[in-house]
Amino acid sequence: MDHFQLDKDIQELLRKVGKYVQDEFRHFDFKRVEYKAAHNPFTDVDVAADKMLKQVCSQMIPGSGFINEELGSQDIDSEYRWIIDPIDGTVNFMHGIPHFCTCIALQHHKETVMGYVYQPVYDDMYVAMKGKGASLNGEKIRTSKRETLDTSIVATGFPYGTPEWIDDFLGRVYGVIKKIQGFRRMGSAALDLAYVASGKLDAFFEYQLNPWDVAAGALIVEEAGGKVTDFHGGDDYIFGGQVVSSNGIIHQELMEALGGK
Repeated sequence: MDHFQLDKDIQELLRKVGKYVQDEFRHFDFKRVEYKAAHNPFTDVDVAADKMLKQVCSQMIPGSGFINEELGSQDIDSEYRWIIDPIDGTVNFMHGIPHFCTCIALQHHKETVMGYVYQPVYDDMYVAMKGKGASLNGEKIRTSKRETLDTSIVATGFPYGTPEWIDDFLGRVYGVIKKIQGFRRMGSAALDLAYVASGKLDAFFEYQLNPWDVAAGALIVEEAGGKVTDFHGGDDYIFGGQVVSSNGIIHQELMEALGGK
């Protein structure tokens, strides 16, 4: 497989889909919003973008499997599989807030080998290839060098609804807030991970995430020199529904503040 050509083709696809999403964003009507469940919205733009991504990705690697947010899973035990989120930050998108992105991760034998987070409003393309580092618009990126939580900016997200564990999660949030310089909640897990990778944020954590929220951004963080774990310090962060990411230096201190390992 020609990884150079594949990388070029994926970036071209993301820019094409990103243009469509941004054009729709400019004149989006809230009446187009539908709901999968209470507080969990989607739009016709999400669905159309997902179809565009899946169609082209299936042509890039015939026989590959898919885990898509809007279109579901297909052939997930294939040698290659794509994990796709057409719009991460749909709530921002439908409210006119220009903070959302499109994500593509490619796995080989269930290991993420390529990750892309594209923010169309600013034409920012975050890219990582396993073992080859991470970049933003072609320039190499690294995580921050912050050494302690009290000088760090940390982000999180709050899941939809009010599940039974919300008090536990808010307790963890409180444990972190007391020790950090600043706290952010911006509404796109994938972009939060990309921001950790590029040093804009020093750490990010969240509960109840899906594979398409995490897979691409996690690889970008790791290839930028950072660390990604679950809340127990393990590696079940893509399918385990929880993620803790950081520049690596403050990871242990952050885990302690979260009440983790």
